Amino acid sequence: MKQIITVVRPHLAENVLGALRRAPLEGLTVTEVKGYGRQKSYLDEYQDTEYSTAFLPKVEIKIWVEESRCDEILEKIVAVSRSGRIGDGKIFVSSVDCFF
Repeated sequence: MKQIITVVRPHLAENVLGALRRAPLEGLTVTEVKGYGRQKSYLDEYQDTEYSTAFLPKVEIKIWVEESRCDEILEKIVAVSRSGRIGDGKIFVSSVDCFF
């Protein structure tokens, strides 16, 4: 079994979930998260002073899938979430042992 963790921009999360709607998944969770990477931080104003807010809102989707279906699921995620710009997100794949 494989665990796929994808971190995407909030407005793309519905696209990813829509693409996975009929996919053969063992399980799925969705979490709102904040983080930063190559996109770096952005500046905000607070009481007439500028300060740096280092964390940007993202959505983390964890998916558990049979190993034979992993490539199919990854292709669907990339197809709907990649814009080619910095900040699109990340995808992590790892093997997991599942005990029911």
